[in-house]
Amino acid sequence: MNEITAIELENELKTGKEVNIIDVREVDEVAAGKIHEAIHIPLGLIEFRLHELDKSKEYIMVCRSGARSGRATEFLQSQGFNVKNMVGGMLSWEGNVE
Repeated sequence: MNEITAIELENELKTGKEVNIIDVREVDEVAAGKIHEAIHIPLGLIEFRLHELDKSKEYIMVCRSGARSGRATEFLQSQGFNVKNMVGGMLSWEGNVE
């Protein structure tokens, strides 16, 4: 599984690189704060929203600790997507949240 650290992701955002982040946490978790650039697709809805994703783009999956986003990463990779899991999840994120 391809992985990225929270620090590496934050650095990519600071350099202005286009980054496609998907937060797979539940609604109440996201309400407490998410990475500004992230779109919210709860883990249970990923397979139903594949049509919204573009196989030519890279996606970074985020959850609370990295476990659910790891499952999402494995699923999307099996569907032919280029995906990385943010290890440590939001627990390791030190950047801004909205």
